[in-house]
Amino acid sequence: MNLLAVKPLSRIIAESESGEHTLKRTLGPGNLVALGIGAIIGAGLFSLTGIAAADHAGPAVILSFLVAAVGCAFAGMCYSEFSTMIPIAGSAYTYAYATMGELLAWVIGWDLVLEYAVGAATVSVSWSSYVVKLLHTFGISLPQRLTICPWDVVPGTNIHGIVNLPAILIILAVSTLLIVGISESAKANAVVVVIKVAIVITVICVGYFYIHPENYHPFIPPNTGVFGEYGISGIMRAAGVIFFAYIGFDAVSTAAQEAKNPQKDMPIGIIGSLAICTILYVAFAYVLTGMVKYTVFKNDPAPVATVIKYIPFIWLQTSVIIGIIMGYTSVILVMLLGQSRVFFSMSRDGLLPRLFSEVHPRLRTPWRCNLFFMVFVSLFSGFVPIASLGHMTSIGTLLAFVIVCAGVMVMRKTNPNLPRPYKTPLVPLVPILGIVVCFAMMASLDGITWLRLVIWLAVGFVIYFGYSRHHSHLNKTDAPTPVVR
Repeated sequence: MNLLAVKPLSRIIAESESGEHTLKRTLGPGNLVALGIGAIIGAGLFSLTGIAAADHAGPAVILSFLVAAVGCAFAGMCYSEFSTMIPIAGSAYTYAYATMGELLAWVIGWDLVLEYAVGAATVSVSWSSYVVKLLHTFGISLPQRLTICPWDVVPGTNIHGIVNLPAILIILAVSTLLIVGISESAKANAVVVVIKVAIVITVICVGYFYIHPENYHPFIPPNTGVFGEYGISGIMRAAGVIFFAYIGFDAVSTAAQEAKNPQKDMPIGIIGSLAICTILYVAFAYVLTGMVKYTVFKNDPAPVATVIKYIPFIWLQTSVIIGIIMGYTSVILVMLLGQSRVFFSMSRDGLLPRLFSEVHPRLRTPWRCNLFFMVFVSLFSGFVPIASLGHMTSIGTLLAFVIVCAGVMVMRKTNPNLPRPYKTPLVPLVPILGIVVCFAMMASLDGITWLRLVIWLAVGFVIYFGYSRHHSHLNKTDAPTPVVR
């Protein structure tokens, strides 16, 4: 079999609309925007903003957010074109399969595990820490050994943890909600989004009156002589780091097969959620770095908790913690939703076992896939220290964005006459700019992150050549002849 065999677009759409592998279309434009915001605003904003400012960009982290937003905007327009042409679950994986062949599609699908599954596990650990802090405010203390993984030590002792039980419980709860139904999940997510956005806006509005202008000087701290430590290179390194904060708008495209009117609503969901979050991010970073000197955030995993102490309202401090917990919850929900839909598509193509694409006869959700990731992600959440994988999640997502941008240019050449309800403007300029900006952020990340990506992809190749290539539906003799370039 030719590893560059492309799955015909007509076949992709026909398979999605027939047989038992169908999903229920219940999502409108408001649901899709809420899904995007639900995935975007979370761990990145509440934890990485201060770290990026302290270690890399200083107050110019505001510019880093804008650089990351530009890369996301170019990629978002490309995602929008694909999602209206191919309104199928699977996101970048499906797009790559239709444009650049099975092998690259597998690379993207495997790569997206870093964004969705590992990202959800990472966020669940942060969720756990903030829940513990919230309970402390009400005089409730959980056994410390049940709130950290076996690799971590209880502060002030040499005693190791047993399991991060709260992190496991939130994964179990969210996975159960996704199994019950996408409509119910979307409604729950919408409520959470309203609460956490209200909290973010409150912090921005109240914190504005506690800004000290001297904290913005120097706005761009001079480079120390080391790449990525302040200066222009620091802004770019910070953009790559806080890119984790933008991960999520592409998760909207994974729900295309469950949108009521994907041709119209997908661009609204993708670009709308990205635009709203960019405005909130820039304002939030401006307030955060204005309230205290950026150096205060050195090695601080909870910068919001640090600055909120300077606002003399106890009720607000508690509300912010609740808002952060809400934010983390919605991120976990959308990440697990996106992961199950990607593996759903890969299984439907034969690249993964059939269980990942089995749809519940009554609930119309890929329940076995959700159950699998309930267990898989829970194990990471409860037993593995995964905070260092945040950068790995970013580089994996950036790689997916690069391939999607390239895919738009390929599709314009190979299928110029296909209906495009939404067309990426100024092709090939916009896709090329998307590739350049995203790759620049990838290049700014450290060598360890690149090494981890290479190892992860190597494991994926072993699985592909050991299982997927032999079970691919494109490789079956009774399947339609694939398009090969």
